[in-house]
Amino acid sequence: MRSILVLNSKGGSGKTTLATNLAVFYALRRQSVALVDCDPQASSYDWLQERPETRVPIKGVIGWEGRVRVGGNTDVVIIDAPAAVHGRALSELVKRSQTVVMPVLPTALDMRAAHRFYEEITDLSRIHNRQVKIATVANRVREISPSRWELEGFLRALKLPDGRRLPFIACLRNSQNYVRASARGLGVAEIAPSAVAHDLELWRPLLRWLNGPYALPD
Repeated sequence: MRSILVLNSKGGSGKTTLATNLAVFYALRRQSVALVDCDPQASSYDWLQERPETRVPIKGVIGWEGRVRVGGNTDVVIIDAPAAVHGRALSELVKRSQTVVMPVLPTALDMRAAHRFYEEITDLSRIHNRQVKIATVANRVREISPSRWELEGFLRALKLPDGRRLPFIACLRNSQNYVRASARGLGVAEIAPSAVAHDLELWRPLLRWLNGPYALPD
């Protein structure tokens, strides 16, 4: 069972948008997908309530009430983590996962918060021993802007405990396509192709990495 955790301790970093769209991408590949919402705000779960029955199915799982069961016939589990998760709760989330994807927004506050959180998460033994892989995504960027270049430079400079650079995988733009899709319980891959062609192109590096060997535990 493939397990991917979308994680950042700072609220408003776009975790739910990333998690719901990842769930759609895998479901469109005819995978049995469970979307686990661990945030009591229930944004991913609410998104699923809006999802039309005519679309590829995604199973919703409430994860903020304790033990999580997704079923043995599930191919891919996407976990939408809550904000402000630290300590034992953070460790438990990471234990459930093979891969952590950390979205970061292009603001000074987000970068400072991401740096503190990154230091905390890379102290976990499963990250340190490469039992769980981690990568970052620049999220909601304006494509031609100083803030984008600053964020990319910050993310490229982060290093793993063994001294290697932390994978910086993709740069996703700030687009109303995500807003329109989310309001209908959809992913960007499910709305008019002519409107989202560029967004889908920006997703390719992340999907390629997630489906390759470097995103899986050693």
